Amino acid sequence: MMNRIVTTKTAFSRTDLIVSLGCVVFLLMNLGLIGKSGRIRAKQMVCRANVKYLTHAWLMFADDHDGQLVGGAVTNNSASWVVRPASGSIQAQKDAIRNGALFPYVKTTGLYCCPTNNGSYSFCTYSIAGGANGEQWIGYTQAAKYSELKKPSTRYIFVEGIDPRGFNIGSWVMDVPSKRWVDPLLIWHNNRTTLGFADGHVETHRWVDKSLIDWCSLAIEDPHSFSFYMTPPPDEREDIEFMARGFPYKSLR
Repeated sequence: MMNRIVTTKTAFSRTDLIVSLGCVVFLLMNLGLIGKSGRIRAKQMVCRANVKYLTHAWLMFADDHDGQLVGGAVTNNSASWVVRPASGSIQAQKDAIRNGALFPYVKTTGLYCCPTNNGSYSFCTYSIAGGANGEQWIGYTQAAKYSELKKPSTRYIFVEGIDPRGFNIGSWVMDVPSKRWVDPLLIWHNNRTTLGFADGHVETHRWVDKSLIDWCSLAIEDPHSFSFYMTPPPDEREDIEFMARGFPYKSLR
């Protein structure tokens, strides 16, 4: 059994705290009390809180299921953390979240959406990396149990992802052995992305390689022109190396 992350319930839960924080942030923005840079930082703060709670919910699920990880791919299977929506409507997407196996630990759909989202993209702006009991891809075998994740503090589970086809289907994947990008990332926070790690901590990572930033920006701004898969040039390897080191899996093939 894993050590339970949350052992007691209080009248004012983490969900209440995060929702209240989001309400305060948006009230301040709507009243014009914080400038553009302040709004960016405020949204980033709420996004970090969202991912923090989702990561703790992910840990609590594993704790309640003898270390078994929740299904990390968005599919039609009810064991998935989020199920595939019946349509692209916001209501269908929220229903898909509510029908997911992780929702009983979260209890509000708002935590699945970065506040930077203006409604033009998938409502659920977060994905689970495929190696965490998610989508099978070349080069790795997924971890099905928490104990199969080596060095959890270095393994990200949640990423901010975007699927140019609409809703974030499947998992966020990359070609780890070949150091090649497969799925794009959301880089809304001044070329930064929020990551939630298997030990419960959260980081906001800043991207530095122009090829990655341009590729991800195209997925956001012109999805019809976007193509999956991108091999970074030899002089732009910092970002791909970082994500390859932290990708979760049971083993590499």
